[in-house]
Amino acid sequence: MTIQERNEAATKNALSDKVDMKLEVVVIPVSDVDRAKSFYTGLGWRLDADVSGEGGFRVVQVTPPGSPCSVIFGSGLTSADPGSAQGLHLIVSDIEMARTAVASRGAKVSGVFHDEGGVFHHKNDEGRLAGPHPSRSSYSSFASFSDPDGNGWVFQEVTARLPGRIEATGALFASASDLANALKRAAAAHGEHEKRDGGRHDEAWPDWYAEYMVAEQSGSTLPA
Repeated sequence: MTIQERNEAATKNALSDKVDMKLEVVVIPVSDVDRAKSFYTGLGWRLDADVSGEGGFRVVQVTPPGSPCSVIFGSGLTSADPGSAQGLHLIVSDIEMARTAVASRGAKVSGVFHDEGGVFHHKNDEGRLAGPHPSRSSYSSFASFSDPDGNGWVFQEVTARLPGRIEATGALFASASDLANALKRAAAAHGEHEKRDGGRHDEAWPDWYAEYMVAEQSGSTLPA
């Protein structure tokens, strides 16, 4: 490779590093569009669009509560077999609450489980152990459900991000319940902080809460 070619390659790499690539739509294959639409809107997912075209073409878009990514399905969209989409993850801050919410809307959802390997789950039902992870560590507790075609969804409980997953300045909460759960965790941690400080009331607790919640979201070191 010549010097000019190396410089051109370096320039291309530098440019690609600066391009944001936001995943905003996932296509899932279904056999009955109306049945799928009824199922997902029945879960409380927002209906964004239902557009029909020539030759039976149809696109339905729905969005899970608090999600920046939407799901589309329809007819004439994909050659994938209906029900072949698997391992679609929905990140939640409280696995029990999420499971109960979906079950209350008629979906057949598994019990909460964790994996024998400790962090991620195996394919199908392999390696599943009943109940949330013993230490309730982030990324380690799951529940699963499927749509009428068999497309598989997985709830994954995430309460503290691994380092580098979210920019510290970009910490955000997708819903009021996410924020409430983060406040509860911060309150519990702050209680331990005050105990270590001799039980004295911390007048600067709002600052401590804010630091804790941003650190938890961004995966940086939590305050002590």
